[in-house]
Amino acid sequence: MIIRIGQRDISAVAPLTEALGRPISDQEGLTDHTVVAHWGNLDVYTSFDEGQVWTTAEFAEHLDDPSWCHPDAVSPHGDRRTIWHADVRLHPHDRELTGPEWSEIAHRIARTAGIQRPGDDQGCRWIAVQAQPGRLHLLANLIRPDGTWTAQPHRLLALLAAESRRIETELDLISPLTGGPDPDSAARFARRATPLADVADATTQLAELLGQLADENTGPLSTVRGLVEHAAHRLGRLPHAQARGSAHQLELIASRLHGIQQDLDATVAALPTAPAAPARPTLPPYRAAAAPVRPGARLAR
Repeated sequence: MIIRIGQRDISAVAPLTEALGRPISDQEGLTDHTVVAHWGNLDVYTSFDEGQVWTTAEFAEHLDDPSWCHPDAVSPHGDRRTIWHADVRLHPHDRELTGPEWSEIAHRIARTAGIQRPGDDQGCRWIAVQAQPGRLHLLANLIRPDGTWTAQPHRLLALLAAESRRIETELDLISPLTGGPDPDSAARFARRATPLADVADATTQLAELLGQLADENTGPLSTVRGLVEHAAHRLGRLPHAQARGSAHQLELIASRLHGIQQDLDATVAALPTAPAAPARPTLPPYRAAAAPVRPGARLAR
């Protein structure tokens, strides 16, 4: 499980659009199957139990309201980017989680991030949206009802990473630190690489070994490359020039890893007695995604 923190935004429209994977609408409603968790006072405004369903546009406006009600509230850095957004992604091979499990993850992340505190009935507005397979988005307006700015803990990324590891252990999820081949794979690789009297059998087994190392879906090189690309993506979103430079270096490393995978595939194809392997699709080297275009201004009810 990987948690990414996006840059804060002045409106909830763009983050909610990303969470849904489609533009917000004043026609599409969101139920508790999609909004799997939320701040405690949301029921004051609407109750899912009574069958009332808010549209996606109304949820965006609900999150934006504190920014309009407290126009003088600013962050400790003096800006008005009030919307905090975190993106949770499970490993592609993780099992499908239930609604209560997604809700548990959302509340634990919200507590770790400081947007929900036990016993605080005047906390900031936040919702958790589970609208895409294996993904969860948390959106919060950091302005509290009294107009003060929500204080989030220092070293937030490290705290979220530690909480992710605990959640993975308790819910039996795959960690990106161990999400490559299973623990028995090294032993299987060693057995396959044992010298044999039959040269044809030996080269065939070596071809299998090298092919699995370079495999785009489950190979260890692919796992390492994915982690490097993820780190580059996170650094690339930081405003500091030094961070962007480090992100570029990581992109180059990811590109070299991709080149190694291709070289291994070419070596397998060149083995004299190795059977022709079916073509495998490969991903291009990592390129930082362009910033999303923010949809318009605050929507009217």
